[in-house]
Amino acid sequence: MWLYEKKLQYPVKVSTCNPMLAKFLIEQYGGADGELAAALRYLNQRYTIPDKVIGLLTDIGTEEFAHLEMIATMIYKLTKDATIDQLKAAGLDGHYVTHEKALFYHDASGNPWTATYIQAKGDPIADLYEDIAAEEKARATYQWIINMSDDPDLNDSLRFLREREIIHSQRFREAVEIIKDDRDRKKVF
Repeated sequence: MWLYEKKLQYPVKVSTCNPMLAKFLIEQYGGADGELAAALRYLNQRYTIPDKVIGLLTDIGTEEFAHLEMIATMIYKLTKDATIDQLKAAGLDGHYVTHEKALFYHDASGNPWTATYIQAKGDPIADLYEDIAAEEKARATYQWIINMSDDPDLNDSLRFLREREIIHSQRFREAVEIIKDDRDRKKVF
């Protein structure tokens, strides 16, 4: 169904090993407002959305998987050379005991990913407002991670992801207007 190009959507560079920063990024990997939840939300909602905006949900949903891949790469690079003591100091000792350095879908507090993070009401306007909120929450989280980071290389990639969240929010707002306009036209006739 998709063509996979074996490169990241945007380059990911990391200046130094930093398990604490990796812990923060885990929020965007398996947290409620992270990339996995977004991808699954949009790809699921497209089945009950009007034809005029199905493509938008498909495009953004698949792009979220590309973002998930970027986050995974960041976490890997931030932890690959970490010692057990560094992982402990970052609060990743529980993760290490269960998964070693493997990625696992949970949030920064260690709560596992759950399908309750995603919503699908079946009402296009309600679902799109949910999507706008999800994008704005992800944008805010990226900004807060940037605020916590002293890695200029990593921050470059994080700024790219933050900006994509803004674009996605704008596209969903446009989709709301398209659907509202269609509803209004149908009432006139």
